[in-house]
Parts: sequence; structure tokens; C-alpha cells
Amino acid sequence: MKITLVKQLVLSLTLATGISAVNTAFAHDVANAGYLIDTRGSVVKNNYNQCWRTGYWTPAMATAECDPDLVKKEEKKEAPKAAAPVPVAGPAAPAIKVSFKAETLFDFDKAVVRAEGKKELDDKVVASMKAHPEVELLLVTGHADRIGSDKYNQKLSERRAAAVKDYLASQGIAADRVKTAGKGESMPNPDADTANKCKGNKKTKKLIECLQPDRRVTVEPEIQVPTKK
Repeated sequence: MKITLVKQLVLSLTLATGISAVNTAFAHDVANAGYLIDTRGSVVKNNYNQCWRTGYWTPAMATAECDPDLVKKEEKKEAPKAAAPVPVAGPAAPAIKVSFKAETLFDFDKAVVRAEGKKELDDKVVASMKAHPEVELLLVTGHADRIGSDKYNQKLSERRAAAVKDYLASQGIAADRVKTAGKGESMPNPDADTANKCKGNKKTKKLIECLQPDRRVTVEPEIQVPTKK
């Protein structure tokens, strides 16, 4: 009787070992290599519907059936980055376009470039002209306020534009690349609306301050050749 029980026990162990070996073999031969599978190729699950992992299991072997959360993390991690949009070249903007307050460049009612004005011209015009040879002709225009006679304001605006050109030339900008013009008081600053905001023509401190936007020097390209791509 004891011998029979021993034989049955040995047989059971042998069968169990054989099944385990077969399942392990299946685990290595199919896509579900990280999980225990039965003879039909299905993943073995416990009573909680959880897959049995083999001793060879790694996160890289995770499947959607058994470890959906891990699979989603891996897919998100490995998702290729979207290609950056290729910028579309638009029309070339003027390389240099700036407006200076007259008081930045000159003393009141003067046409000699101040030290502060020279620095502004160096930073905003000289450097740009040297960096943009495509600007063949630069237009420098002087503007005055309405205080004083038309004739005097015209001459002052012309002298200020010429003073800017002379300074640019002294800094290495070819004179034939700079054109000057004086508009006197004929073109008040359109953004300031000084005609309505600044009342009277008598030379007072209040009126001088109010008309400040009209006293200016504008610099902009008049001829600019297209840049090569």
C-alpha cells in the first residue's frame, strides 16, 4: 500500500515538473515570453485575473493583456517627437528703420550731434549699415516743430539731417549710401496729434515740451536690394 502511494506521489511530481517545463518552453517560444502560458498558448491567470510572470519577465516584455499600464508608459515614452514646422520666408523687412527724438541727437535749436546722440547712431544705424550691405541707399530726414518761421525750421531740419550723414561717414559708412532731406514743420508726427493737443504758437516751455514728438530725425532704407537665399 505504501509503495503504491509513493509511486503515485512520484508520478504526480513528474507530471507537474513536465507541465512546468512545457509551460516554460512555451513561454520562451511565443510573443508572451514574459508570462506563463498553457499548452494552448494562452496566458495563465490566477483567480484575480492576473497574469503569472515567469522568472525571465522584464518590463520590456509587458503586454497590453497583462500589464496595460506599463505598455502605455512605454508607448508614451518612445513616441517620436513631432517635427518642428519649417518657417516660411516672408518678404524681407527693412534692415534699418528708426526714429530719433531730436533732443537725443542735438541740443535744442542746434545741429551738432551730441555725445549721447553719437552712441545712439553707433548702436542703431552704423552697426546695422555695416551688417546689411544690401541697403544701398539710406534716407535720413530731419523734422522740426512749428515754433519759429517756416524758412528757419526748414533750414534747421536740413542741417540736422546733414549732421547725421556727416557723422555716419566719419564712422566708415560711404557717403554715397546716405541721402538727406529736410521737411521742416511740414510733417508733424502723425502718432502724436500735436496740431490738436498743443495749442498756440508762442514759444513757452509748455509748448516746447508738447511739440517734442514733432522734432525728430527718421532713418530708413530708400533702396534695398533683395538678399540672396
